[in-house]
Amino acid sequence: MHLIAVTGLRTEARIAAGPRVHAVVGGGDGEGLARALDAAITRRRASAIISFGVSGGLTAGLAPGAAMVARGVVTADGTRYPSDPAWSKRLFNGLGADAHLVDIAGIDSPLAEHDEKHALHLATGAHAADTESHIAAKAAAAYDLPFAALRVIIDPVHRRLPPAALVALKSDGSLDYGAVARSVLREPNQIPQLTRIAFDAKAAFLALLRSRKVLAGALGHADLGELLLDVPAEDVLSGTLQV
Repeated sequence: MHLIAVTGLRTEARIAAGPRVHAVVGGGDGEGLARALDAAITRRRASAIISFGVSGGLTAGLAPGAAMVARGVVTADGTRYPSDPAWSKRLFNGLGADAHLVDIAGIDSPLAEHDEKHALHLATGAHAADTESHIAAKAAAAYDLPFAALRVIIDPVHRRLPPAALVALKSDGSLDYGAVARSVLREPNQIPQLTRIAFDAKAAFLALLRSRKVLAGALGHADLGELLLDVPAEDVLSGTLQV
């Protein structure tokens, strides 16, 4: 049996994966992620599902690298999927003082502007948002599997995402350098914002890697027992970050 880790990016998947942790990458395609997740649950005889990766901040005071453990996942229409309380508590306690136990919003596309992020916080009460957690939570509910979410802030609430950041992702979860270059050529004035985002991304992925190492093989899920630590070395971040 496997724990299924649901991610949006290939870098997140590489960090999450282990001997009995199978990562499924969304790449910004919600419908494709749902199909891939359904297949993985059956094929891997899934024992639990965790949403794992980076997220956008929705409230002030959450800097890049802050760890969010979900009490539950809320969608824009108000549907709420609770996390497994015992698993979430283990994640929260394992990560220590750097972790926040909060609601996470599941959205279908990234939010670029502060006003959009603030409005989502007011509507849902969530402190962070990503485009995979609601899909993972819905699948866990459908298969009656334990669910948890661990997300690390990559862009704080005040950070505006420039156009290049919104076209940067391929369907396999890797970075689309061509799309980024074309966007920058059209609007060169976004380069300072992209530079700031790159620093934020490095902080976020280093924090995600540290969290993965602290939680070790089972990502806090007790039913998998004590697994050997099999997570990427620090050099997983030595190349270009897949943001």
